[in-house]
Amino acid sequence: MTTINARQEPGRRVLLIGASRGLGLALAREWARDGRQVTATVRGSDRTPLHDLADTTDGRIEIETVDITEPEQIAALHGRLADRTFDLLFVNAGVTNQPEGTVAETSTDEFTRVMVTNALGPLRVVEAFHHRIDPAGTIAVMSSGQGSVTNNVNGGHEVYRGSKAALNTFMRSYAARHSGEARTLVLMAPGWVRTELGGPDARLDIDDSIPNVVRTLDALRGEPGLHYVDYLGRTVPW
Repeated sequence: MTTINARQEPGRRVLLIGASRGLGLALAREWARDGRQVTATVRGSDRTPLHDLADTTDGRIEIETVDITEPEQIAALHGRLADRTFDLLFVNAGVTNQPEGTVAETSTDEFTRVMVTNALGPLRVVEAFHHRIDPAGTIAVMSSGQGSVTNNVNGGHEVYRGSKAALNTFMRSYAARHSGEARTLVLMAPGWVRTELGGPDARLDIDDSIPNVVRTLDALRGEPGLHYVDYLGRTVPW
């Protein structure tokens, strides 16, 4: 695992996409606890646990709204943040589906929902906001170990796996188009975590994963290029 250089100051201004619950909410809490300024998004206008958290953080969490499956909402968010720059963009928004069944047994609507949310939407956000990220900052997206083609030896979760593998490939293409830039690009595999998305049988608690995710991102700051890593900073095979 890469170690943090003491001379590197971790990014203080964070744009976190998808923070209403689960891992996104835990990331917002961890960064706010560390004194960072977090602009975090939810979908829609309903009150969420993120709102409750923001009420306790003395203004360190600012809440915005965006649905990353709607290009016009991404554009509207970009417009509202047009005068802002960030040290770190982290796109956490994502969905899962029923793990049973093959790709061929999945309805077109369900396939489209998962792929648009997990692969297309995040790249639209990255493309919209990359010029608002410090040239030496970090752009990260929440991937999964299930996106690894090499490690897919048991099958299962086919559509979800496919969506994360597609996300990884799209970020690799983005990295190729932006080679030579100083930004750090990260595909983060947080481990199998007990959340609404991960389910009750998951191996890790949120507190096992998220503090390590934050430490890993800090450790990678200043390391240009694309890194596919897990929450402990270990490289995940493509």
